[in-house]
Amino acid sequence: MKGCHQFTPHFSRRQWLETAGCGFGAVAFQAFAQQIVSAASSPYSIPRTHHLPKAKRVIFLFMHGGVSQVDSFDPKPMLKRYDGKELPFKGLDNLDVALKDKAGNGLVMDTAWKFRQHGESGAWFSELWPHLAQHADDLCFIKSMHTRGTSHGQAVGMIHTGSDNLLRPSVGSWISYGLGSENRNLPSFVSVTPPAGHGGARNYGSAFLPAHHQATALGHSSGKTADATIEYLQNKEIASVDQQRQLELLNRINQKHLSQTRDSQVDGVIHSYEMAARMQGIAPDLIDISSESQSTRELYGMDKKETADFGHRCLLTRRFCEAGVRYLQVSTPYVWDQHSNLVKGHTKNALAVDKPISGLLTDLKQRGLLDDTLVVWGTEFGRTPVAQGKNGRDHNPAGFTVWLSGAGVKPGYSHGATDEFGYYARENKVHMHDLHATILHILGVDHERLTYRYAGRDFRLTDVYGDVVKEILA
Repeated sequence: MKGCHQFTPHFSRRQWLETAGCGFGAVAFQAFAQQIVSAASSPYSIPRTHHLPKAKRVIFLFMHGGVSQVDSFDPKPMLKRYDGKELPFKGLDNLDVALKDKAGNGLVMDTAWKFRQHGESGAWFSELWPHLAQHADDLCFIKSMHTRGTSHGQAVGMIHTGSDNLLRPSVGSWISYGLGSENRNLPSFVSVTPPAGHGGARNYGSAFLPAHHQATALGHSSGKTADATIEYLQNKEIASVDQQRQLELLNRINQKHLSQTRDSQVDGVIHSYEMAARMQGIAPDLIDISSESQSTRELYGMDKKETADFGHRCLLTRRFCEAGVRYLQVSTPYVWDQHSNLVKGHTKNALAVDKPISGLLTDLKQRGLLDDTLVVWGTEFGRTPVAQGKNGRDHNPAGFTVWLSGAGVKPGYSHGATDEFGYYARENKVHMHDLHATILHILGVDHERLTYRYAGRDFRLTDVYGDVVKEILA
């Protein structure tokens, strides 16, 4: 990599195999783990960034399926004026033909929700987001996002990997590769109950980067968050001393195989065994939320059926963030893909996530974590201002909204704008590559210098594109 150096371990692999959880009692291991935490926070472990970072870590809240910007954060009075009438300009190609007349237009559909301004910043929120609206002055909106791909597969690939059609490392993997781990006892990249659809593991995979930079998955989308765990984290079948012997034997075999093949996947396996040994002393306690107070559970909405599951995801995210995970990816288990029944679908989905996200922001702020954590809320694309059928909206990659909060961005600020119908990004357009470049910049990384040589060329997250959106920087 050019100019951005990896985290340098302070302990050899031999030391880890001899001490990391193998043959230690719980108390002794916790003492050892604390030694590693101290080492991880020492000046020698600080990664050499390209410039002074504003944030140490990122939480990415992914609203899977396409949240409607004109029903959430981007009010457009013209929708009411033109409700049921033809759109006065040509809409996007490659969308539902039922949306369009012979001229390529569609029938405008007004929003079903009222909008109000909140906070000193006067940020607009619809009735879908009453709890998030309380954080109006902590949010930085980008209302002029656009991306490639009218299908979910393409657009989900773009927001997670920067590519709409090729297998590329995910954002979290690039950040792990560039900045390494903040806590050597934990992976640098964790995906909380990742979804299986629209790219699946590609959305948190490392592709051609070294395998240990892929995410550690905590649970899976089809299960309840209360049951989420890291697979094979603990071995209850054999004594720890026998486990130590197994690890030593496996390490010798794998090292020999690696020396013969130089296969990066083998190196990834070796890293995974070492990480698993280190995680045994800290990860189970992070997953177990029984020590959290009732007031904290209520803050995240875990006392209500509608918000309990996503609230649990957000609470786990805060716990792993506080422990030093570099990049946390959290996805909704349902999709915002309302081609019909928009009111019913968006109402249900917003109810499930609004209070948990608000609780996460409150908790991060009161713990001082928002000072060095960047929170990114995003969706792969928006929805059209014209109707699909009677009561739905189709995909819209040409103009939509994301917001950021925390370290490195202006609070209470709104950047860019769509046209008067909320269809196309018009003012200060921001492409997905620009968003990725900006996230890296806030972490102290120059996106043009974060490269990896593969198949004869230097690759980077933003390919050959991307500009930092300087206007949103604090």
